[in-house]
Amino acid sequence: MSWRYIAQRTTTGDFLDWDVPFVASGVPRRELNGPGLMQGTINPEYSRLMAKPDGLPLFAEWGTSLFAEFNGKIRWGGIVTNLSYEGQSVKVECAGYTAYPNGMPYFGRSIQAGIKIPQKWAYDGKDKNHDGYIDKTSPKRKMPPRPKDKISPRWDAYDVVREIWGHLQSYHHGSLGLTIDKHDSGYLLGASNGEDPWNLLWWENPDCGAVITDVMNLAKADYTESHRWDGTKEKMLHHIDLGNKRLGRARTDLRFAEGENIIAKATPQGPGDFYANQVYVLGKGVGQKTARARVVIDDKRLRRARVISRKSTANLKTLTSYGQTERAKHSARLVVPSIAIRQHLNAGLGSWALGDRILVQVEVPWIGEMAIWHRIIAEEIDPAEGVAVLSLTRSDFYG
Repeated sequence: MSWRYIAQRTTTGDFLDWDVPFVASGVPRRELNGPGLMQGTINPEYSRLMAKPDGLPLFAEWGTSLFAEFNGKIRWGGIVTNLSYEGQSVKVECAGYTAYPNGMPYFGRSIQAGIKIPQKWAYDGKDKNHDGYIDKTSPKRKMPPRPKDKISPRWDAYDVVREIWGHLQSYHHGSLGLTIDKHDSGYLLGASNGEDPWNLLWWENPDCGAVITDVMNLAKADYTESHRWDGTKEKMLHHIDLGNKRLGRARTDLRFAEGENIIAKATPQGPGDFYANQVYVLGKGVGQKTARARVVIDDKRLRRARVISRKSTANLKTLTSYGQTERAKHSARLVVPSIAIRQHLNAGLGSWALGDRILVQVEVPWIGEMAIWHRIIAEEIDPAEGVAVLSLTRSDFYG
């Protein structure tokens, strides 16, 4: 069994080559909340790489999709984003479909979630001396209560994600044939009292990818990208899986231990210059009216501060939540950035899922044996060799 690479025209879904002469520089990388990547080279077979009937060559930046298949299963899929030429070889770089919104402008309908809508009042301007009575009434009549402002509907974060993808795929040559889960996140954008509206306005030149990242962070939620054959193996299906909040679960049924199935590990490390015990979050507003939240932990270390910007909101609770998540990432706690594992009864290859929390048991020089819960944020599985590389962060880095 070996890898097979299949080329498809991105805009039409037409298959261009069922066995591309592609030599991967490593196994494809799948990511949590990201597009992943695949890189490699081609030693051209010129007759196969020449222009197709649509006028484009087999490999065209942002015009060709490349899929990695092993044993009949699509292991990875993405778009050719960059080609470079080294002698007779072509270096190919691919990114997953979820890279497409990055850098793309939003020109869809305006969204104003949780904004105040002032109600008309028949008595506006009829108390010019501000004494609480209607002008020119005899006997004097008190001004009636002003009607409460209405609040515009608040959007669920996942509805915004679907709206942006729907907008991007509505254009000619913009559709990837990508489908998205239909359920909601449960997180409503904007404040219920209208004091902190959430806006998506095309004239503010929003970046589609940045907005998707922002609302996913607000909802504290995850997504993954997947590609598979349909039942006939004549069509490729592309999908975004939205988590019910965070994807994954604690895997007490799997074991990851050095000397058993962990065959290599990246050097465990602390934060170094990345360390901070105070985080300031700057939100919506200008000058001294900028909303600000501060998250501090007293860990008996020298004060180290970091500032981040979250201009989408002025809500103190939301800004504080951002700060708590950010501060955790800058803590002094030890992290094992990645591990390489072999096929083993402890954990079969692919028995985990992106987002899962696993207990990593390793030995660290000067510290000794440690067992630390980590979260799987990327994977590179090589079924041919029976090994996988898992990229990790500490599971307590997530709010």
